[in-house]
Amino acid sequence: MNNAPMSSEALRASIGDLYARRDRGEVHGRRFERELAEKTVELYRSVIKDRLQKDEAILGEHHVIHSHLRLSQSILRDPDQIAVSLFGTDRRLLRIRSVIAPGRPVTCDQRDQTVVDVIPYSIMRGLHVRREIRTGEMTAGVVICVVALLFRSWLWITGTLLIALGVLGIIHGLLLPTRWIEIELAGDRDAEPVRVHGLRRGSARRLVRLLREKVAGSAQYKAT
Repeated sequence: MNNAPMSSEALRASIGDLYARRDRGEVHGRRFERELAEKTVELYRSVIKDRLQKDEAILGEHHVIHSHLRLSQSILRDPDQIAVSLFGTDRRLLRIRSVIAPGRPVTCDQRDQTVVDVIPYSIMRGLHVRREIRTGEMTAGVVICVVALLFRSWLWITGTLLIALGVLGIIHGLLLPTRWIEIELAGDRDAEPVRVHGLRRGSARRLVRLLREKVAGSAQYKAT
Protein backbone atom coordinates (compact mmCIF):
# COMPACT_ATOMS: atom_id res chain seq x y z
CA MET A 1 0.00 0.00 0.00
CA ASN A 2 1.42 3.40 -1.00
CA ASN A 3 1.28 5.85 1.92
CA ALA A 4 3.42 8.53 0.28
CA PRO A 5 2.06 12.07 0.84
CA MET A 6 0.13 13.60 -2.04
CA SER A 7 1.55 16.51 -3.98
CA SER A 8 -0.02 19.96 -3.79
CA GLU A 9 -1.56 19.59 -7.26
CA ALA A 10 -2.97 16.18 -6.39
CA LEU A 11 -4.51 17.61 -3.21
CA ARG A 12 -6.09 20.49 -5.14
CA ALA A 13 -7.61 17.96 -7.53
CA SER A 14 -8.83 15.89 -4.60
CA ILE A 15 -10.52 18.91 -3.00
CA GLY A 16 -12.17 19.79 -6.32
CA ASP A 17 -13.40 16.22 -6.61
CA LEU A 18 -14.80 16.42 -3.07
CA TYR A 19 -16.94 19.42 -4.08
CA ALA A 20 -18.10 17.55 -7.20
CA ARG A 21 -19.09 14.56 -5.06
CA ARG A 22 -21.05 16.86 -2.78
CA ASP A 23 -22.89 18.38 -5.74
CA ARG A 24 -23.80 14.86 -6.90
CA GLY A 25 -25.14 14.05 -3.43
CA GLU A 26 -22.49 11.41 -2.70
CA VAL A 27 -21.13 13.23 0.37
CA HIS A 28 -22.66 15.99 2.45
CA GLY A 29 -23.08 17.44 5.90
CA ARG A 30 -20.51 16.74 8.57
CA ARG A 31 -18.69 14.19 6.45
CA PHE A 32 -18.08 16.78 3.74
CA GLU A 33 -16.92 19.37 6.27
CA ARG A 34 -14.60 16.88 7.98
CA GLU A 35 -13.00 15.70 4.74
CA LEU A 36 -12.67 19.27 3.48
CA ALA A 37 -10.95 20.39 6.69
CA GLU A 38 -8.55 17.42 6.59
CA LYS A 39 -7.65 17.91 2.94
CA THR A 40 -7.26 21.68 3.35
CA VAL A 41 -4.80 21.29 6.23
CA GLU A 42 -2.95 18.64 4.25
CA LEU A 43 -2.75 21.01 1.27
CA TYR A 44 -1.38 23.86 3.39
CA ARG A 45 1.16 21.48 4.91
CA SER A 46 2.20 20.30 1.45
CA VAL A 47 2.67 23.89 0.23
CA ILE A 48 4.87 24.64 3.22
CA LYS A 49 6.91 21.47 2.80
CA ASP A 50 7.69 22.54 -0.78
CA ARG A 51 9.31 25.65 0.71
CA LEU A 52 11.37 23.99 3.42
CA GLN A 53 15.12 24.05 3.27
CA LYS A 54 17.21 20.91 3.29
CA ASP A 55 16.79 18.97 6.57
CA GLU A 56 14.36 21.60 7.90
CA ALA A 57 11.62 20.02 10.02
CA ILE A 58 8.17 21.19 11.13
CA LEU A 59 7.99 21.12 14.95
CA GLY A 60 4.54 22.63 15.47
CA GLU A 61 1.55 23.90 13.52
CA HIS A 62 -1.73 25.66 14.23
CA HIS A 63 -4.73 26.44 11.98
CA VAL A 64 -7.59 28.91 12.49
CA ILE A 65 -10.36 30.44 10.37
CA HIS A 66 -11.67 33.99 10.84
CA SER A 67 -15.05 35.07 9.50
CA HIS A 68 -15.00 38.37 7.68
CA LEU A 69 -18.24 40.22 6.88
CA ARG A 70 -17.76 43.44 4.94
CA LEU A 71 -20.25 46.26 5.52
CA SER A 72 -21.01 46.28 1.79
CA GLN A 73 -21.80 42.57 1.81
CA SER A 74 -25.30 41.25 2.37
CA ILE A 75 -25.84 39.61 5.74
CA LEU A 76 -28.04 37.06 3.94
CA ARG A 77 -25.08 35.47 2.15
CA ASP A 78 -22.25 33.51 3.71
CA PRO A 79 -19.22 35.74 4.35
CA ASP A 80 -15.73 35.08 3.10
CA GLN A 81 -13.38 33.60 5.66
CA ILE A 82 -9.67 34.11 6.27
CA ALA A 83 -7.75 30.89 6.86
CA VAL A 84 -4.46 31.29 8.73
CA SER A 85 -1.99 28.45 9.20
CA LEU A 86 1.20 28.78 11.22
CA PHE A 87 4.09 26.33 10.91
CA GLY A 88 7.00 26.49 13.32
CA THR A 89 10.13 24.72 12.14
CA ASP A 90 13.52 24.31 13.76
CA ARG A 91 14.65 27.48 11.92
CA ARG A 92 11.72 29.85 11.37
CA LEU A 93 7.99 30.49 11.45
CA LEU A 94 5.98 30.26 8.24
CA ARG A 95 2.48 31.68 7.87
CA ILE A 96 -0.12 30.97 5.18
CA ARG A 97 -3.11 33.29 4.73
CA SER A 98 -5.89 32.52 2.25
CA VAL A 99 -9.39 33.81 1.50
CA ILE A 100 -11.98 31.04 1.61
CA ALA A 101 -15.16 31.85 -0.31
CA PRO A 102 -18.32 29.75 0.16
CA GLY A 103 -18.74 27.12 -2.57
CA ARG A 104 -15.26 27.62 -4.02
CA PRO A 105 -12.65 24.88 -3.55
CA VAL A 106 -9.56 25.81 -1.58
CA THR A 107 -6.47 26.01 -3.80
CA CYS A 108 -3.83 27.70 -1.62
CA ASP A 109 -2.48 29.75 -4.52
CA GLN A 110 -3.23 33.05 -6.26
CA ARG A 111 -6.82 31.98 -6.91
CA ASP A 112 -7.69 32.38 -3.23
CA GLN A 113 -5.23 35.24 -2.64
CA THR A 114 -2.80 33.06 -0.72
CA VAL A 115 0.16 34.80 0.91
CA VAL A 116 3.07 32.95 2.49
CA ASP A 117 5.15 34.89 5.04
CA VAL A 118 8.52 33.74 6.36
CA ILE A 119 9.48 35.04 9.82
CA PRO A 120 12.96 34.11 11.10
CA TYR A 121 13.19 33.53 14.85
CA SER A 122 16.10 35.97 14.92
CA ILE A 123 13.81 39.00 14.32
CA MET A 124 11.32 38.05 17.05
CA ARG A 125 11.61 40.30 20.09
CA GLY A 126 8.91 38.85 22.29
CA LEU A 127 5.42 37.37 22.60
CA HIS A 128 2.64 39.44 24.15
CA VAL A 129 -0.88 38.51 25.24
CA ARG A 130 -3.53 40.78 23.73
CA ARG A 131 -7.21 41.10 24.60
CA GLU A 132 -10.14 42.67 22.81
CA ILE A 133 -13.81 42.96 23.74
CA ARG A 134 -15.99 41.02 21.30
CA THR A 135 -17.69 44.06 19.78
CA GLY A 136 -19.17 42.03 16.92
CA GLU A 137 -20.87 39.63 19.31
CA MET A 138 -22.12 42.50 21.47
CA THR A 139 -23.48 44.32 18.41
CA ALA A 140 -25.30 41.17 17.30
CA GLY A 141 -26.80 40.87 20.80
CA VAL A 142 -28.02 44.48 20.69
CA VAL A 143 -29.57 43.96 17.23
CA ILE A 144 -31.39 40.82 18.44
CA CYS A 145 -32.77 42.70 21.45
CA VAL A 146 -33.93 45.63 19.31
CA VAL A 147 -35.66 43.34 16.81
CA ALA A 148 -37.35 41.43 19.61
CA LEU A 149 -38.60 44.65 21.21
CA LEU A 150 -39.82 46.15 17.93
CA PHE A 151 -41.81 43.03 17.01
CA ARG A 152 -42.72 41.86 20.51
CA SER A 153 -46.47 42.10 19.75
CA TRP A 154 -46.03 39.44 17.01
CA LEU A 155 -43.31 37.31 18.55
CA TRP A 156 -44.86 36.70 22.00
CA ILE A 157 -42.87 33.91 23.70
CA THR A 158 -40.23 33.88 20.98
CA GLY A 159 -39.59 37.57 21.60
CA THR A 160 -38.75 36.92 25.25
CA LEU A 161 -36.35 34.16 24.25
CA LEU A 162 -34.70 36.44 21.68
CA ILE A 163 -34.22 39.17 24.28
CA ALA A 164 -32.62 36.67 26.64
CA LEU A 165 -30.37 35.42 23.83
CA GLY A 166 -29.36 38.97 22.93
CA VAL A 167 -28.56 39.86 26.53
CA LEU A 168 -26.46 36.71 26.90
CA GLY A 169 -24.57 37.64 23.74
CA ILE A 170 -23.84 41.12 25.12
CA ILE A 171 -22.65 39.72 28.46
CA HIS A 172 -20.52 37.05 26.81
CA GLY A 173 -18.86 39.56 24.49
CA LEU A 174 -18.14 41.91 27.39
CA LEU A 175 -16.94 39.48 30.04
CA LEU A 176 -15.06 37.01 27.83
CA PRO A 177 -12.83 39.07 25.54
CA THR A 178 -10.94 37.54 22.64
CA ARG A 179 -7.36 36.60 23.56
CA TRP A 180 -4.41 36.02 21.28
CA ILE A 181 -0.63 36.07 21.27
CA GLU A 182 1.01 38.79 19.19
CA ILE A 183 4.64 38.37 18.15
CA GLU A 184 6.76 41.49 18.38
CA LEU A 185 9.09 41.75 15.40
CA ALA A 186 12.12 43.90 14.75
CA GLY A 187 12.15 46.11 11.68
CA ASP A 188 9.08 47.04 9.63
CA ARG A 189 6.14 47.62 11.98
CA ASP A 190 3.74 48.35 9.09
CA ALA A 191 3.67 44.67 8.13
CA GLU A 192 0.66 42.49 8.99
CA PRO A 193 1.01 41.53 12.70
CA VAL A 194 1.80 37.90 13.40
CA ARG A 195 -0.83 36.56 15.78
CA VAL A 196 -1.67 33.20 17.31
CA HIS A 197 -5.41 32.87 17.90
CA GLY A 198 -7.35 30.00 19.44
CA LEU A 199 -5.13 29.80 22.51
CA ARG A 200 -7.28 27.16 24.21
CA ARG A 201 -6.38 24.56 21.61
CA GLY A 202 -3.47 22.23 22.25
CA SER A 203 -1.86 23.02 18.89
CA ALA A 204 -1.75 26.73 19.80
CA ARG A 205 -0.20 26.05 23.20
CA ARG A 206 2.47 23.82 21.66
CA LEU A 207 3.30 26.40 19.00
CA VAL A 208 3.50 29.23 21.54
CA ARG A 209 5.78 27.12 23.73
CA LEU A 210 8.02 26.48 20.72
CA LEU A 211 8.11 30.18 19.84
CA ARG A 212 8.98 31.19 23.39
CA GLU A 213 11.85 28.70 23.41
CA LYS A 214 13.17 30.00 20.07
CA VAL A 215 12.85 33.66 21.11
CA ALA A 216 14.61 32.98 24.40
CA GLY A 217 17.34 31.01 22.63
CA SER A 218 17.84 33.78 20.08
CA ALA A 219 18.09 36.43 22.81
CA GLN A 220 20.60 34.34 24.74
CA TYR A 221 22.69 33.82 21.61
CA LYS A 222 22.79 37.57 20.93
CA ALA A 223 23.74 38.30 24.53
CA THR A 224 26.79 36.08 24.26
